[in-house]
Amino acid sequence: MLIKIRRPWELKESSVTPEPHFRQRRKLLQAAAAAGVGAAMPAIARVAPPKQGRRLSNVRDSEWGRELEPTDFDDITSYNNFLELGAGKRAPARNADKLRTRPWSIRVNGACEKPGQIDIEDILRKIPQEERIYRFRCVEAWGMIVPWDGFSLGTLLKRFEPTSKARYVAFETLYDPEHLPGQRRNILDWPYREGLRMDEAMHPLTMLVTGVYGMELPAQNGAPLRLIVPWKYGFKSIKSIVGIYFVEKEPATTWAALQPEEYGFYANVNPEVDHPRWSQKYERRIGEGLFARKHKTLKFNGYAEEVAHLYKGMDLRKFY
Repeated sequence: MLIKIRRPWELKESSVTPEPHFRQRRKLLQAAAAAGVGAAMPAIARVAPPKQGRRLSNVRDSEWGRELEPTDFDDITSYNNFLELGAGKRAPARNADKLRTRPWSIRVNGACEKPGQIDIEDILRKIPQEERIYRFRCVEAWGMIVPWDGFSLGTLLKRFEPTSKARYVAFETLYDPEHLPGQRRNILDWPYREGLRMDEAMHPLTMLVTGVYGMELPAQNGAPLRLIVPWKYGFKSIKSIVGIYFVEKEPATTWAALQPEEYGFYANVNPEVDHPRWSQKYERRIGEGLFARKHKTLKFNGYAEEVAHLYKGMDLRKFY
């Protein structure tokens, strides 16, 4: 008899909280805050709300982060880091229509038995129903509580049968300067590249994201497929992925290559290791107002119980 043991971040479908309830509560909180501080509210709260995409099917909630109030959809999709669509935080939303997300395919090759190319629609169809889409919240880059929708990266990687030489997984984003205005500027060595160690990539919390708030992922958030590694800083979460490669040696990654003294390969959230130009002991969350208290940064972003074993014996000040 097979007995399924639920993982800590899984939740029964009967426990799913409808998105409208999240949003209505958030709107009430924002209205109350606006009455008190008025013009002192962050500018992002006044950005025109973005268009919502089609609703995803088979979204199941997870237990992780249920006690956290999710950031409003409008803020999540109006305040972004996506340099391909522009350097300002609001530029990606303004330029979202420049990113063409269909047709879209991802090439997978390197140290694997079954290299090939797979279409985004095929990815969604071929993920087993029981693993296909789940939801959990995590603190993103500059302090957002985001209900991402997606599936474990390892579910996809296994289908290409990586060999014993596959010690790392490298990722590459779309390169299309004709349509992506940010890539016409020499601010990065395009295309954007990222990488994970194989055990990190295969961890069930490492996620390929296809949506947010139960809706199709907007272009400004990295459509149609992006990475989320919830215990790492946001720059590891590469967007608009077109290439996945199994490699033997640690791959070069965009920010670590550009500014190695500031951005390491591992990028684990760690309040004990400051960025050279600022402390990382605290975070401020978008949407809470200018005068809201800061939150203490949790090691591994609060996922220590699930992932700390991956780094046993490592000096995390050296391997930052």
